[in-house]
Amino acid sequence: MTVIPTGCAAPLPSPRSSVTTPSTTPASAPPPTPPSGGAARPVVSELRLGSFASHRRAVVPLGPFTLLTGASGSGKSTALRGYEALALLAAGDPLEEVFPDPAAWVPERSGADAQGRRGFRLGCAVDGPAGPVTLELAVQAEPVLRIVGERLTGSGERLLETALRDPRRSVVQAVWHTAGPVAVSRAPFPDDRLATALLPLRLAGTTEGELRVLAAAEQAVVALRSAFACDPLPQGMRAAVPVGEGRLTSSCDNLADVLRRTRRQCAQRHARLVATADAGCAGPVTGLGVDRPADGTVLARVERGLRHSTPLGRLGDGELRYLALALVLLTGPHVLVVEPAAEVPAAMQALTVLADGFDRSMDARQTRELLALGASICAGGHMRVVGTVSEATAAVARATDGVTVVDLTP
Repeated sequence: MTVIPTGCAAPLPSPRSSVTTPSTTPASAPPPTPPSGGAARPVVSELRLGSFASHRRAVVPLGPFTLLTGASGSGKSTALRGYEALALLAAGDPLEEVFPDPAAWVPERSGADAQGRRGFRLGCAVDGPAGPVTLELAVQAEPVLRIVGERLTGSGERLLETALRDPRRSVVQAVWHTAGPVAVSRAPFPDDRLATALLPLRLAGTTEGELRVLAAAEQAVVALRSAFACDPLPQGMRAAVPVGEGRLTSSCDNLADVLRRTRRQCAQRHARLVATADAGCAGPVTGLGVDRPADGTVLARVERGLRHSTPLGRLGDGELRYLALALVLLTGPHVLVVEPAAEVPAAMQALTVLADGFDRSMDARQTRELLALGASICAGGHMRVVGTVSEATAAVARATDGVTVVDLTP
């Protein structure tokens, strides 16, 4: 697919009805069986960048395993950053922490209005048990960072809408559908938080309309917040690390501590990780061991047989990134520093891994192995991947079952 910017979007436009089909190779595995009750897991099916950095009215379709490609400057990393920002807002993070440099996301040619205001727009579509849901967000970056408009739509019906009525106040006016004696309800919401994430705390769900609004809001929040941004940094993975709880960080700098945990607690997954390492690392790999020096740290090593091993720090950058991403795919949220919705059963959630530079530093063999592993894991339905890759890797991905490739244009 080619996603083509088509000009400026009006504030909080209605959802677009036409989306170009991406390049997809069907997965060889059958689709996952829905959890008991027939309800599907909430998942983000589209990323909508109405006016966000280099993107204008771009719609990016997302499948179980989606890779973004395109020329330098086409906005691959920017699109991933937009997804991550929505995930953080859905988790309740304040706007200033999600966008510490908000002006960086305002389109370069975007002029200010008479009051000197400039901003950006982004959103997403979410599929799940509540049906198709669309979330759209308008953010003012200058002169004051604030959310000036938000819209939650379900099955073509506006369920929640907010607007900035008084620029002197740090609130927006929210209106949501009730279908009770009063058609809608109104209340002020803070202008630095996602109203969709706050709404479940404000509604009792006493009418049929409120129940629809709650179901749509909870579906969007569950789908978005179950995200893990992962960018393994080899330079931080080579040294000894303190023994901790064994939950992998986004940079994977505590890889040795996580291997200590998986070796002890997840024997089957650890064995599969060893097999994956053997397929993609130089030389034979018969195990992934750890050493515990007396200073309370842990060191990892690649076992080469009965009497030979290589310290993890001696592996190449590509090998370390390959090993870290394979570990992410094989373990899932209980081993990652991610906080999915605790009130929702795990069977009703799908973790989305956001991997910028999915193939960075890796050779062709490692890339093929990681693509096959990712497609196999994502076919199960409990994990999804959105990554960015080079055009060379995209060519291989197009021939891999279960991978969707989206071409972006600058």
